[in-house]
Amino acid sequence: MTISSDEILETIEMIERECLDVRTVTMGISLLDCSHPDVGVAGKNILAKIERLAGKLGATARGIEMDYGIPIINTRISITPISQVVAGGDKAGFVHIADCLDEAARRVGVNFIGGFSALVQKGFTHQDRALIEAIPEALSRTERVCSSVNVASTRAGINMDAVKIMGQVIKETARLTSDRDGLGCAKLVVFANAVDDNPFMAGAFHGVGEPECVVNIGVSGPGVVRAAVADARGKNLGEIAAIIKKVGFKITRMGELVGREISKRLNVEFGILDVSLAPTPAVGDSVAEILEAMGIERVGAPGSTAALALLNDAMKKGGAFASSYVGGLSGAFIPVSEDQGMIRAAREGVLSLDKLEAMTSVCSVGLDMVAIPGETPAETISAIIADEAAIGVINNKTTAVRIIPVPGKTVGDTAHFGGLLGEAPVIPVSKLSSKEFIDRGGRIPAPIQGMKN
Repeated sequence: MTISSDEILETIEMIERECLDVRTVTMGISLLDCSHPDVGVAGKNILAKIERLAGKLGATARGIEMDYGIPIINTRISITPISQVVAGGDKAGFVHIADCLDEAARRVGVNFIGGFSALVQKGFTHQDRALIEAIPEALSRTERVCSSVNVASTRAGINMDAVKIMGQVIKETARLTSDRDGLGCAKLVVFANAVDDNPFMAGAFHGVGEPECVVNIGVSGPGVVRAAVADARGKNLGEIAAIIKKVGFKITRMGELVGREISKRLNVEFGILDVSLAPTPAVGDSVAEILEAMGIERVGAPGSTAALALLNDAMKKGGAFASSYVGGLSGAFIPVSEDQGMIRAAREGVLSLDKLEAMTSVCSVGLDMVAIPGETPAETISAIIADEAAIGVINNKTTAVRIIPVPGKTVGDTAHFGGLLGEAPVIPVSKLSSKEFIDRGGRIPAPIQGMKN
């Protein structure tokens, strides 16, 4: 890859003025060879392998920062879904494995490790059920472990039994972390059409079709895109899309440079570059403000979904032109607690749960870091998951729910999570009951487009 001096100077300006960064370098590690009937032995195998492969990840990332002047905000690890690794484990065994993963992450110095996961879109194994049962305790007692459960896919439909259980798991996780505003739920994602190479937490895991060890890069630049759109006064929306594509191209070029250099230094395969616009609580690093720069008075107003669709598509086109290895969830995230513009709109009552759901039909993932009243019934949470899964299944895209029923708090209160997770106003949820629907269980069949072959 050849980088011109003009590109270097432009990148420096984007880093210094517009919050451009590599949001995460995520090392994916296969743990399939760590399996053992004895969870104690399996835990030791897992700890040893992660230390061996990821021990130099943090130092290598810091070296790249020093050499190139490009901020790398997080280093993380994704692993094979643990329900596929631990043979015959029960709840206590999976909690033990979570402790081992937390210790491994601490030893190698990453902020999160993702893959305490199960894929149950069509049904459960004994290990899947045990892992899901262990999630609340595992997330309440660990600091760095992230969990995800895939409950639906376009090919399989929606496992409504899993959807019902996950509503209960989210409620219990919130209860066990009530002293931290339900923080455990911020480390738990329920997916439809989960991808194997997502570098972002809390939903990252290392798919079984992935290499033994791989480096995936998550690049983000909402501030860069916002500045470019704000400078384009008087341009029509077709011209705005072209501007965003160019910015996406530049962001992707920078990310691929970092990814390939880290892969080379670690002697590990380069996987994919995820060019999602992932906001942070920092001022100016907001996806909502990009939409507002297009002319939406406040995110959540009419037109927000169309503006987000333009943004998501243009970012993907720019990234795909810049790299042959764009993957993950590329596009735009809309996590409420991590985006100052989203927080502002939610506090003002402009951004509702219904409008967020509509916007998820065109963004990268789904309902993300949404705080709701702690008294919300588990069946209502399950119904929210079902709605979001339906959007993903019917549209053949990844959707997800990362929702926090904040114990002891109600509409108008604020939940505080800290760091990159930020804070979120508690927003209202419909009081109407979906209990009978959720209690029916079974599997919503795959849509006709799932029969492609």
